[in-house]
Amino acid sequence: MAADAGSRALGEPQRAQYLEAMGLTPWVSRYRLPNALETPECDWQAPAAEPQTPPAQRLHALLDAPATPASDPAPAETAPPRPARAPVKRARALLGETPADDTSHAPDTREAPVATAAPSAEPSRQEPLRFTLQVAALDGRWLVVQPGEAAPDGQALTLFANLLRAGGIELAGPPDFQHFRWPLMPDIPAEAPLEEARDGLRAFIEGRRRRGWNPERVLLFGADETLARVLDLADDRSGLLGLPVWQSVSLAELSRSASAKRDLWPRLAEWRDAWHHPGAEPASDA
Repeated sequence: MAADAGSRALGEPQRAQYLEAMGLTPWVSRYRLPNALETPECDWQAPAAEPQTPPAQRLHALLDAPATPASDPAPAETAPPRPARAPVKRARALLGETPADDTSHAPDTREAPVATAAPSAEPSRQEPLRFTLQVAALDGRWLVVQPGEAAPDGQALTLFANLLRAGGIELAGPPDFQHFRWPLMPDIPAEAPLEEARDGLRAFIEGRRRRGWNPERVLLFGADETLARVLDLADDRSGLLGLPVWQSVSLAELSRSASAKRDLWPRLAEWRDAWHHPGAEPASDA
């Protein structure tokens, strides 16, 4: 509905230009159907009529105009054939003009066209990076990222909610995981695979910012080498997002492993401090 309102605010010429830029052909009705509302008049701008030039004047202009080089000049070693002067002389004779001197046998002083350099080769096509992840935002603040095709199941989500509650983090609603896959179209080659994958993931996160997300840190559950390269993980930070990152095993493995739960337990105090004091620096492991 918002798109329809925006299109109604545009004038008909502007809307036609947008359609033309998008490669869509606008169709305008020529007849009014029975019982149909009258179409509002459009403020079309009629093209200005070009003044008609007398034929003799147009012929004079063609004769006096300098010859223009062809759009695709011949190679330097092959000289183009010289145009015949007879038609020009006959045309001037028809106009009642007598050439002051005959230059048909004068030496050709025009410079030979310079051979243009061959166009540069097209950029090499490469295989794009491929990864899939599930991402949610805890009250729009913390990104919860898990690599893989499937979102965490009910058992894993229950465990995660209990961990947050034990850490003193109460959410307004359960996390809503969204699916992201790169590349968006599987058959499109890449010119710069890593840069294009980073741009795609960054654009996805930025699009969610406009919907209320304001990421402060990332909780990464699971390991994926390609995703780690895209996020530019180093020293517990994501260079791509500019956010601190805390990483653990996947939520499914966390729900099955007692040792993983024991390793996570000391982290809950850090989560509580970071949640309630978002501007404070995270405590070191020492």
